[in-house]
Amino acid sequence: MSPSRFVPHWVATTAVVCAALFTANTAVAQADEARAKKIAGGSCFLCHGAQGESTSEIFPRLAGQHAEYVAKQLEAFKSGARKSTAMADMSAKLTPDEMLALGKYYEKMTIPREEPKDPQLASMGQYIFHNGNKFSGVPACAACHGVNGEGAAHMPKLSRQIGGYLEHQLRQFNKRERTNDNTVMHVVAEKMTPLEMHAVAEYLSGK
Repeated sequence: MSPSRFVPHWVATTAVVCAALFTANTAVAQADEARAKKIAGGSCFLCHGAQGESTSEIFPRLAGQHAEYVAKQLEAFKSGARKSTAMADMSAKLTPDEMLALGKYYEKMTIPREEPKDPQLASMGQYIFHNGNKFSGVPACAACHGVNGEGAAHMPKLSRQIGGYLEHQLRQFNKRERTNDNTVMHVVAEKMTPLEMHAVAEYLSGK
């Protein structure tokens, strides 16, 4: 028998096991997505939109947001580390697996880019985001959030987020009213003026 036609038993067995695991994992992923879709369609869409495209300054856009970050915030709402009466109720019965499944569900969605409503203000925000303000000590936002505002998996994606929502979060960090994710953000936001917050938010909304 030709060596090229000989397949050791352990190789064949491993291939079968890998195929079975792949099939099982695929089934689990499909079940998780179906569960997430059901949860989103039952309650999340009321505030965040059917495709995570919220148009309200009160509720953030979830489309395209990092799955790990969504799960992290849901856990914070559930534990009370992040305050919100509405979200505390919504997250109370969610399991960690469901939180991550919701994150993955929304992460696949996209939102069209919109031009800034105030280009001049956005230009100011762009400078602050990438360079900071050396006179007041505000560091460059891009140092943590990336040059495109995408951030790492455990951090928020800021690009294409609603400007008013971003500005509100900065104000909460500034006043230390938002108490999760606060290790750096309290120090940064407390140095920012209302105009700088408004400008950065305007820039990111159209990024």
